[in-house]
Amino acid sequence: MTEMVFGAVASKPGEPIFPKWWRTVDKWTLSAIFLLSMIGILLCLAASVPLAERNGLTQFYYVYKQLFFGTIALVTMILVSMLTPKLVRRLGVFGFVCCLFLIIALPFIGTDFGKGATRWISLGFASVQPSEFLKPGFIVFSAWLMAASFEVGGPPGKRMSFVAMILVAFMLALQPDFGQASLLIATWLIMYFVAGAPILLLAAMAGCVAGVGMLAYNSSEHFARRIDGYLSPEIDPRTQIGYATNAIQEGGFFGVGVGEGRVKWSLPDAHTDFIIAVAAEEYGLILVLIIIALFVIITVRSFVSLIHERDPFIRFAGTGLAALFGIQALINMGVAVRLLPAKGMTLPFVSYGGSSLVAAGIGFGFLLAFTRTRPQGDISDIFGAESRGKPSISDQ
Repeated sequence: MTEMVFGAVASKPGEPIFPKWWRTVDKWTLSAIFLLSMIGILLCLAASVPLAERNGLTQFYYVYKQLFFGTIALVTMILVSMLTPKLVRRLGVFGFVCCLFLIIALPFIGTDFGKGATRWISLGFASVQPSEFLKPGFIVFSAWLMAASFEVGGPPGKRMSFVAMILVAFMLALQPDFGQASLLIATWLIMYFVAGAPILLLAAMAGCVAGVGMLAYNSSEHFARRIDGYLSPEIDPRTQIGYATNAIQEGGFFGVGVGEGRVKWSLPDAHTDFIIAVAAEEYGLILVLIIIALFVIITVRSFVSLIHERDPFIRFAGTGLAALFGIQALINMGVAVRLLPAKGMTLPFVSYGGSSLVAAGIGFGFLLAFTRTRPQGDISDIFGAESRGKPSISDQ
């Protein structure tokens, strides 16, 4: 009766894992992610060849690395999406704690690779950016705390998640990585809103964020330089924003042609932060609209699926992950068209980068696991399940 009312697919006793996963996973979202990955390979072919030549590497060096890490990301995503919400919660919390320790240790063991921000840990043969892996773990951890506050006699989870958010944002700002800090704060505010935060409280917190931004502007040359460049009425054509803006204008509706773009020869980050400029120049507005549509499909379908979710943990975590990827895509593309100041943020599954690709695979795997169809219990059963010592829906 529950499945008939809520439209969920009931579990079949003894059903193998893969058929059960395929029957319950959101295939539209899964298809959109695979299409984004394919577009990422296509754009890496266009954008990374000049960088490989400048660095004295083989022509398709970065393409092969994108294929390698992209494959790992997709396989990881599928495996993670097969987990139960309970296992995802444990994995997310454990990953968050590990990444937080790595970020705290970055001033001592990290490197900036000459970019002015200590965000990476060099392993010699590769580098890892802990903040990329921190994001999905932080969302799961915060959702766990927020959901715990709804239990009878539960802890003050919302306040605890607020403290965790402040700690994480502070550690990211020290790198400095104000873009990732702002992204996590915005995502947390959306989760807090869904958890029932008063509008006035959210407005007050937004004011505090603006105040912190002004403080950062006055105390960080790195931050101030980017804001000044964004607010300047004139665009320096020799800056990354200048090159990207010109490339988007040159592309028009249908692009200048495959391999004919020039921005990839001028932009050092054409294959990462400004990949959308390469797409706009060589393939035109058409491909950009396709990329935007794919991110809209992922975000909107996830929100629609979570509207009917009765388990608060799944609802908060899924909302946070969908918002995270939607906002990150919006920031990346907004920077390229100068709607936002430069933040050094990748486009999930499209931009080049081992850490960003694998972390996106984990995050999308979490999201697919949360949006899989499952039987929905009575809402009173869910909110009071753990207080009665019974497993909740998310534990099944």
